[in-house]
Amino acid sequence: MKQWVHRAGVALVVLGVVAAAAWRPVTAQRPVANPANVTVDPSLFGGLSYRQLTNFSRGGRSHTVVGVPAQPGTFYMGAANGGVFKTTDNGGTWTPITDGQIGVGSTGSIAVSDSNPDIVWLGTGSPDPRGNISNGDGVYKSTDAGKTWTHMGLEKAGLIGRVRIHPTNPDIVYVAAIGNIFGANKERGVYRTKDGGKTWEQVLSISDKTGAVDLSIDAKNPNVMFASMWTVRREPWSVTSGSMQDGLFRSLDGGTTWQKVTNGLPNKVMVGKIAVAISPVDSKRVYALVEAANDEGGVFKSDDGGTSWTRTSETRNLQQRAFYYLRLYADPVEIDTVYGLNTGIYKSTDGGKTFVGVQSTHSDNHDLWINPKDNKIIANANDGGAAITLDGGRTWSSQDNQPTAEIYRIDYDRRWPYWVYGAQQDNSSVGVSTDGVTPYIQAGPGEAGYIAVDPRNPNVNYAGNYGGTLVRIDRTNGTNESVRIYEDSQTGQRASEMKYRQQWNAPIKLSPHNPDIVYTTSQYVHRSKDGGQTWDVISPDLTRNDKTKQDFSGGAGITRDSTGVEVFCTIFQFEESPATPGLFWAGSDDGLLHISRDAGKTWQNITPPGMPEFATINSIDLNAKLPGRAVVAAYRHMLNDYTPYVYLTTDYGKTWKRIADGTNGIPVGHSVRVVREDPDRQGLMYAGTEYGMYVTFDEGKNWQKFQLNLPVTPIMDLRVFRKELIVATEGRAFWILDGLPVLQSLKPATDAGTGMLMKPADAYRAGGPLPTFYYWFKSEPTAPVTVTVSDAKGTVVWTGTGQPGAAPAAPAAAPVGGRGGRGGGQG
Repeated sequence: MKQWVHRAGVALVVLGVVAAAAWRPVTAQRPVANPANVTVDPSLFGGLSYRQLTNFSRGGRSHTVVGVPAQPGTFYMGAANGGVFKTTDNGGTWTPITDGQIGVGSTGSIAVSDSNPDIVWLGTGSPDPRGNISNGDGVYKSTDAGKTWTHMGLEKAGLIGRVRIHPTNPDIVYVAAIGNIFGANKERGVYRTKDGGKTWEQVLSISDKTGAVDLSIDAKNPNVMFASMWTVRREPWSVTSGSMQDGLFRSLDGGTTWQKVTNGLPNKVMVGKIAVAISPVDSKRVYALVEAANDEGGVFKSDDGGTSWTRTSETRNLQQRAFYYLRLYADPVEIDTVYGLNTGIYKSTDGGKTFVGVQSTHSDNHDLWINPKDNKIIANANDGGAAITLDGGRTWSSQDNQPTAEIYRIDYDRRWPYWVYGAQQDNSSVGVSTDGVTPYIQAGPGEAGYIAVDPRNPNVNYAGNYGGTLVRIDRTNGTNESVRIYEDSQTGQRASEMKYRQQWNAPIKLSPHNPDIVYTTSQYVHRSKDGGQTWDVISPDLTRNDKTKQDFSGGAGITRDSTGVEVFCTIFQFEESPATPGLFWAGSDDGLLHISRDAGKTWQNITPPGMPEFATINSIDLNAKLPGRAVVAAYRHMLNDYTPYVYLTTDYGKTWKRIADGTNGIPVGHSVRVVREDPDRQGLMYAGTEYGMYVTFDEGKNWQKFQLNLPVTPIMDLRVFRKELIVATEGRAFWILDGLPVLQSLKPATDAGTGMLMKPADAYRAGGPLPTFYYWFKSEPTAPVTVTVSDAKGTVVWTGTGQPGAAPAAPAAAPVGGRGGRGGGQG
């Protein structure tokens, strides 16, 4: 490959061919007074931007969708961790509308006012709490159909199951708050505002463990409403649903007072999640879908406004994995038609007695909206995004136009341009070209975990999935071979009974020194020297092996769940040093870190002092030149501890320095998932947290925000390759930042003077990015700005000129076009 090298603004031209350079300012904002922990003026890198790989727009999990009857074709969709999207063409295109305006990516419920469709409410925090759930930060309101959003309180509501707006008075709004999914909090229950969100009152509260998950308001008499109360909590090893406090409550005075309804409903056994729907056709008809112990759950119907109930169906199709599904919708036109959601969409036309499947675009369904004026127009939110049907479910809009994928881990190949790979939640693993144009490929099973690509051949990769699945893919000859470490599926049984406890996010790694060597983990480290044909165990149990945390997920609740997500006491992170063969680092999900310096023969516990029990060690970043140097990130937010835990060692774990603790830039609340150190500039590190990006220029002494234009969403993984930062998000797919040379040139207390031209990234003739020159000015230029590039002999080979604030003119005789940018830097 021919390389363009830039030193001191001079381009060395290879083979006499001049590449067209792009140029743009580094800042898009005026400098502000440096807050605490900020060591580099953000304006020096404020003009950098992440670019989304839009050639991968396969939809991800969505938990809420709503249409606007007064505006045909208009719908809003909330991605599980990607914010709110809007379509005005029945799902032909979707546009993100909350980026940069809301503090979290997690969305729970969207509501549009019937009396004023410009008023839209968003409740954050997804209400179907699977293992990769994030708490929300309350409710937001838009008064201009989603253009702008204002936070309206309820910051500690955790997960919000429903937002309902009074049908004729948009100032009256009700919110069903499930609460903090990871711990008890008094903010659980039903809230009401009568002044458009200025003030709130908690009108229904049971306890600090029981919240509200569903609300249904009588469209003809909005003083009548039902709320379902639900006790639910997530821990790393379990999700518990149900208690004797749970049940269905009714109000006849607009939510001021409530009474539990029990006649005909399960009430002497433990009750869990409940969905409720008042028929818009006849308010006396009410449907409920109930999770209850002893097989007493099912579909229930009332014909007297909820005073008495009859069970109409016991089908398990609507009750399985109740914490993740269990929703019910009454048809607005036909009184005996009701829909239930679970893995599929189910429809009954006989008042809830029998249900048949309705065609949908993806399995695992979470929300439904039926047009009250035309019941054939339906919107569905599922694990593949949102889809619209105009013909009652016979055909649906595409879900390949929503870049909301939840990606777990990153790998990349060595092609030009290179491809990035990751497993998508609720779908397959994927490979995506960084050119932003070439269609993506499926790269094996996925849904969770890792993918490892052979650096010698991009067509060969290993991919995993829950249940201990591990396959070797070779797209050259079309083979797909199971190479799992053990023949027994790791689902449907207690973790304590498994021979190998494999979490569904178990690492899959190729040796950086010999790609024929494959590693994966359970409570042990497993190694294959023949591409997965045979396996050896090369470690003892490197976890705490606490048997009390290895039972069926569900514990004391109603419904057990066992898909591998809650398998605990496992090795959650594993790395072989790129500097030294046989130097292994292994971190567990229960807070232990071990090292082996002899290829697994012996292991030493090097857990950082002060790391709490049961912290999940989520990333270990190793230095390619200094084998004793490592940065370790761990989190405990699933144990209701949101403190950042990041540690640095330079001596193989003999001593540790904590470099993020909630006081030095990354705040408490932003639990850290991953930290990567820049391979070309020691001490420059990038951190991905539950709510965004941070950077440190001084080896973790101080951290500062590095969000730029990236939507707020959990950052699952980061990798640095070819001077680019690759970002895997849990809700907005893949992003890349290609301006790392700018950051590498900045040091704490950098004085840029009146202007500064940053060192551009290396550029490549074959498939790589074109040269990009970054500059910064302290003041807005008042005259045209010109950049010239000369060769080694001083001959000008490229010139770009732009007016202040405008894109520079393209070079007159450039063989290849470049990326443009503003002509004037502003600082």
